[in-house]
Amino acid sequence: MEFVLNPNVAYLLLVAGALLTIMAIFTPGTGMLEVGALITLLLSGWGIYTLPINLWALVLLVLGVIPFILAVRKSRNLTFLVIALAAFVIGSTYLFQGKQWWQPGVHPLLAVIASLLSAGYIWVATVKVLEADKSRHAHDLSELLGAVGEAKTEIYLEGSVQVARELWSACSASPIPAGSRVRVVKRQGLILEVEPLNDD
Repeated sequence: MEFVLNPNVAYLLLVAGALLTIMAIFTPGTGMLEVGALITLLLSGWGIYTLPINLWALVLLVLGVIPFILAVRKSRNLTFLVIALAAFVIGSTYLFQGKQWWQPGVHPLLAVIASLLSAGYIWVATVKVLEADKSRHAHDLSELLGAVGEAKTEIYLEGSVQVARELWSACSASPIPAGSRVRVVKRQGLILEVEPLNDD
């Protein structure tokens, strides 16, 4: 665990954990992304707990989640995404204390490269999700209620289902095995609530 106590390593783990979390939100159901996100965030959390940090940067990171949720789930406004990315880049870069108050604790070149790559990925992925959501709204989404589809993964608290030739995130009140036929009973944003279809 000593390697985690290097600010550069803890920073990379934090960035990787954030990216894996976002990937898991956008493509739920496999479980691999969720496990990877949990492991990397726990490791970076150990570094945050042990190493000296700037509390203002930690607060900025936490508050940055709010505009991200607004951009993806509520307003669909890209201005909120810009604010969230700025909070993520600044907060993660300055999270670990440097020698001077104005210096980041991580190597500047590493911070620049990781920030550009992660912010670029988050921007592209989020914009694509929002574009896909708008294209879906071009159809009458009320027609999804009662529609029959197929569970592409095991579905319970999360999963994936194919309905009307499209892949949707899904949840159910009870576990549904992959490959089962399901019926849509409710829709919450981009998530369909389904129930097993009993072919009697």
